[in-house]
Amino acid sequence: FNQLFFFLSHRQETKSFAVGIFKGQIITEQVFPYPSVLNEEQTQTLQELVGPVGRFFEEVNNPSRNDELAQVQEKTMQGLKELGAFGLQIPTVFGGLGLTNTQYARLVEIVGMHDLGVGIALGAHQSIGFKGILLFGSREQKKKYLPKLATGEHIAAFCLTENTSGSDAASIRSRAELSPCGTYYTLNGSKLWISNGGIAEIFTVFAKTPQQDETGKMKDKVTAFIVERAFAGVTSGPPEKKMGIKASNTAEVHFDNVRVPVENVLGAPGAGFKVAMNILNNGRFGMAAAMAGTMRALIHKAVDFAANRTQFGEKIHTFGAIQEKLARMALLHYVTESMAYMISANMDRGASDFQIEAAISKVFGSVSAGEGTRVPIWLWFLPPPPTAPVALWPAWGGGGVSAGQEVGRCHPGADPQDAVCINHKCSPLISCGWDEGMEGKKGKE
Repeated sequence: FNQLFFFLSHRQETKSFAVGIFKGQIITEQVFPYPSVLNEEQTQTLQELVGPVGRFFEEVNNPSRNDELAQVQEKTMQGLKELGAFGLQIPTVFGGLGLTNTQYARLVEIVGMHDLGVGIALGAHQSIGFKGILLFGSREQKKKYLPKLATGEHIAAFCLTENTSGSDAASIRSRAELSPCGTYYTLNGSKLWISNGGIAEIFTVFAKTPQQDETGKMKDKVTAFIVERAFAGVTSGPPEKKMGIKASNTAEVHFDNVRVPVENVLGAPGAGFKVAMNILNNGRFGMAAAMAGTMRALIHKAVDFAANRTQFGEKIHTFGAIQEKLARMALLHYVTESMAYMISANMDRGASDFQIEAAISKVFGSVSAGEGTRVPIWLWFLPPPPTAPVALWPAWGGGGVSAGQEVGRCHPGADPQDAVCINHKCSPLISCGWDEGMEGKKGKE
């Protein structure tokens, strides 16, 4: 917290509500009144999308089957392509739907209500996978890569994490050396826990490159690259076997003497750390939106069960302990959803100070969803007689954790969200003030 306060206190000016709190200021511009950014046309477009997307997940997608197969069924992938779900925020000129952040958040919430495995596949593709091309890509890069990414013909992945580099992104060991002729980089290294790593065709990859500093000395700095699977030397490992979100593909990706053309540098050489942090900051609100969807679905199921379950001659929704748990689920959902749309709206309004809020929403949303999934599981256990020994309580039933129950599937699906991308406990510190100046020694501190 001392570091956090130090970083925040050295910002000259901010409009961030959360940053203001750390600085002992109340900055209400981004909070009051609650931001509303969609015009009539955008609202109509969103309404036309919400219905078909919701029906698709109710009628076509089979989350239990995806979970059993540990991959998204082909019919689901094809249907998502036909809906345009792989290019939601890609500009229409490049074949996408050109949605705003707020419109995107609403559709992500629907996905989160139904299947987090599919949600991760879609989110890893566009929230972070090709986000760097949207934010930092040149006109030529966008023209070359975005059309096939928009249709889902090509899937994208974000390659940052390594064996010795998780939350400390500046400590990556992958390297890229510029060729003597200056036309390509030779990339070597391995990345771990890469969502879509085994199915992606386009990778946003981060590696150390020698760069000359202001004093003329050579120093290693992170550079971002667009890497194609078609480049010789790109391979991926088998899918990881996970406790949750099983349908999403997670794999190691290896780069062995991969020649990457200089025109595939994303942003400026040596500016990769800034690229990575901006991608993550821009994508985090989607996590809160997805978790809000998950919590909304679980509230419906928990309330329905509590209203129809009879124990000791009464419906269990009349028990005070049950009412408290349902009320807390509603509270956590309300806050998570409110944060997601506040952040997306401020981003749509052009705000640049939203990093702290995005990190908070990711942490709060993922932890709250984990808690929210435990409540309906708890409800599904048959309450024992009051005289039963506590040690024997589990023997009275376990419907909530049975394989056939959707709440049982959601619990291991929601809990791993705590660890998606980067450790959620480190997330606020990383996103709040680190920039290129934080690399190296300062980054380690």
